Amino acid sequence: MIPDFPKFSKFTMDLRPELHPLFKSLKEGISEFTFANLYLFRDTHNYQITRLPGNLLSITGRDNEKSFFMLPFGFPEKSVLDQLFNQFNSMKCVSESQAAMLTDMGYLTTEDRDNFDYLYLREELVILPGTKFHKKRTFINAFMESYSYEGKPLRKEYISDAIRVLEEWRQEREGLGDYAAAREALEKVDELQLCGGIYYVNGRPSAYTLEEEIALGETFVIHFEKAVGDYKGLYQFINQSFASILPEKYKTINREQDLGEEGLRQAKITYRPVGFVKKYRACMKR
Repeated sequence: MIPDFPKFSKFTMDLRPELHPLFKSLKEGISEFTFANLYLFRDTHNYQITRLPGNLLSITGRDNEKSFFMLPFGFPEKSVLDQLFNQFNSMKCVSESQAAMLTDMGYLTTEDRDNFDYLYLREELVILPGTKFHKKRTFINAFMESYSYEGKPLRKEYISDAIRVLEEWRQEREGLGDYAAAREALEKVDELQLCGGIYYVNGRPSAYTLEEEIALGETFVIHFEKAVGDYKGLYQFINQSFASILPEKYKTINREQDLGEEGLRQAKITYRPVGFVKKYRACMKR
């Protein structure tokens, strides 16, 4: 049960029947605003939830000791909004339309570039047309010529193989990164209604992806993509392979944010995003 503001409760699985349909109805396509994403990263960001007057919901959390709140389903009356801004350092994941309204209401809004979601045309990721994708096609062709490979839907019988990929991925890195969330996503893939694919290279499980539908069914967001082994072109191959099996009704693929990591930003830009899901931060003017 979600308590009334100013009380808060933890983000738990039993909230899914109420929250999942609400998130599915959002059109902006902000990658954070799915039940699965919020649930899986509930400990990373210390997510909590409260019910505001008017039956609106607010999700709160902390990043680097700075508190924030989010309002995915709309604004409460101004007095309640002021309470939230006074209690928390900022409002996070503010959509473009919300940013305009908050500016008109006298709040300070700024672009949160590190958290922009990258949007790609599904058809372009399949075809990789023209000279701008020449290097991607070269990597994919080299991979297909060099290795024996197979892709399968990530059904229950292959989860243990995906976990094997994830564990090997963890061993290759110094920090944990998003390991905990990625592991739980695999363990609860059915409960969270995530889908994905697993890829075998020379008979060995070597990569997997996990995704879900957002933006009123126009976009697929990739929450997790892991690969191991020194297979040149593997990432490029699975990127194209996943896009090619998506139904044509999905116009775009959301590959989430770069979090300000320069290497990741450059990698995402090389795939020529068609645009971004822009996000803003908002706070009180001091």
